[in-house]
Amino acid sequence: MRIARFSTPAGGVAVGAVEAPVGASLEAATVAVLTEYPMLSPVQFTGERWALPDVRLLAPVRPGKVVCVGRNYAEHAREMGGEPPERPVLFLKPGTAVIGALDPIRMPPESQRVDYEGELAVVIGLPATDVMRERALEHVFGYTCANDVTARDLQKLDGQWTRAKGYDSFCPLGPWIETVLDPADLAIRTELDGEVRQYSRTSLMLHDVPALIAFISHVMTLLPGDVILTGTPAGVGPLRDGQSVSVTVDGIGTLTNPVALRK
Repeated sequence: MRIARFSTPAGGVAVGAVEAPVGASLEAATVAVLTEYPMLSPVQFTGERWALPDVRLLAPVRPGKVVCVGRNYAEHAREMGGEPPERPVLFLKPGTAVIGALDPIRMPPESQRVDYEGELAVVIGLPATDVMRERALEHVFGYTCANDVTARDLQKLDGQWTRAKGYDSFCPLGPWIETVLDPADLAIRTELDGEVRQYSRTSLMLHDVPALIAFISHVMTLLPGDVILTGTPAGVGPLRDGQSVSVTVDGIGTLTNPVALRK
């Protein structure tokens, strides 16, 4: 099931299931409105339905925390000037960095280089503390696309990554959450103005999704709605004002955001 948050033509915010006939384009899809967010209760429909092109998609979840994993693909670690780490490298993004599909990434004037980083995101569905790897996926609600936008020059200047990774709009998520998906070997692709800049597979992660959940849950409790960004493959690069960046993950869809200067 594809779960989306969206604003309706009437101006309200709703949660729904994105549905389309097999083989149909997204323009033919509809969104069936749910009574509540389904990670909190069983799926129940209100009977209301909207055409997907008539609604505005929002970030599919408002996380309490976004836990990110750095250098989780060997080639990306090397392109950043280091060797692949033995253990996951963790950092956090604030919830205020989260935006949805088609919301603009706003580049701050104090940075001269803001990079895209396409990633698979994991959305937690059940509380997780000291979870064993073998049971880690039981705590997952679903998966979505993410862009770990980074002010690269500030990352190097500061030495730690909070400022460089934490600006408002620096965590696009979407377009929806896919609840039935095997994350073990998915193609992930980032395009800039339609040109492919990153292409890899999640099978090349140094630490796979179950291992990440187990590792992180030993450090901090993961709560429903929390998001894990699983790392970006090689090929990161700068964004420019007026460009459009898209992250596509097999089985989920495509997250697209325009790029603008912050004013």
